[in-house]
Amino acid sequence: MRNFVYFSGTARTSGNFDVNNLMKSGRMDIVVHFIINTFFLSHNLRDDVKLHLIFYGPPDPPKHIEIQIKPDTEISKKDVANLIKKILYKYKPNQKIEAHPGCYVEKKSLLKLIDELLEEEKEIFILEKDGKPLRDTKIPEDSVFIIGDHLGLPKKELKRLRGVSSKISAGPVVYFASQIVTILNNELDIRGL
Repeated sequence: MRNFVYFSGTARTSGNFDVNNLMKSGRMDIVVHFIINTFFLSHNLRDDVKLHLIFYGPPDPPKHIEIQIKPDTEISKKDVANLIKKILYKYKPNQKIEAHPGCYVEKKSLLKLIDELLEEEKEIFILEKDGKPLRDTKIPEDSVFIIGDHLGLPKKELKRLRGVSSKISAGPVVYFASQIVTILNNELDIRGL
């Protein structure tokens, strides 16, 4: 199972955002592109991926959305923003709610998620420009890759990650987060992981 964590410091933490203006909804456009590039293939969906979205934007941060696409899930690219909206609307305090088959929402910080992943003995990699080259990195199965939004990860989270993760880089050029997940998926495909 591939595990990706996408952190957004601006993404809306409630479902009251305009799907026709995602850029002004805390950069939900980036979230949508990230989801598409995580799961969508030509004429198919990846079912070997678990995606964790961590949103720190207004009005009620933090929110954790976990998505694992089931093989029989029917979803189009056009539906992705509405899916996120629906998931956020179904949030209930102090509960982890299955808002859609394979899609959960709860209040959880990035640090809490990292602690849980470490308890599961997952190896964690954080994508940073000055990290070790991806192609030179040994990557075990079931690893976790943490990718920040256009503003990066907050300093508190970065400090915690330094002690428990390996920094890796997709190359000398800074890519969009949604491009990074495509590069990672491709590398893992090539390695048969």
